[in-house]
Amino acid sequence: MSKGDVGIEAWRALLLAHNTAVRAIESDVQREGRVPLTWYDVLLELKAAGEHGLRMQEVAERVVLSRTRVSRLVDEMVRAGLVRKDADGADKRVVWAVITEEGLEALRATAPAYMRGIRRHFSAYLTDEETEVVAEALTKVARGERVDTVAAPRRRG
Repeated sequence: MSKGDVGIEAWRALLLAHNTAVRAIESDVQREGRVPLTWYDVLLELKAAGEHGLRMQEVAERVVLSRTRVSRLVDEMVRAGLVRKDADGADKRVVWAVITEEGLEALRATAPAYMRGIRRHFSAYLTDEETEVVAEALTKVARGERVDTVAAPRRRG
C-alpha cells in the first residue's frame, strides 16, 4: 500500500473512530442526564479562557463549529443559564461568551461521565504506547507541524 493510500486509510479510520466514540460517549452522558457534549466542549473552552470568556468567533474556532451554529448553541446555553453574553465596550460588533456559575457546575457534573466515556469508548481499545503515538501524531496535525518525508539531496564534495 502506498503512503497516500495509508494516509487515506488513516483519515477514514480517524473519522470512523471519532464518530463511533463520540456517539457512544454522548449516549452515556445523556443517559446520566448531563449536558450534551457540544455544550460541554463550549463550557470547557469558556472555563479555560477565564473570567473574560471568549469572542464568539473564538468559540467557533475552538469547538470546530460554524459561527451560525455556535451562535445558536450559545443562545441555547444562555437560556439555560450556563453562559452569558457580554457586549464589548470598545467594539459593538464583538460579543463575548462567558461561563456562569451554573455553567461551571454543569461542567463539573458532566466531567466524570465524559471521562468514563473516553476511557470506555476510546482508550480501552489502545495500549499505552498506541495512545501516546495517537496523541503525538494528532497533536502534530492540529498544530500544522508537517513532517518532511523527502530526504534532502546530498551535496557532492
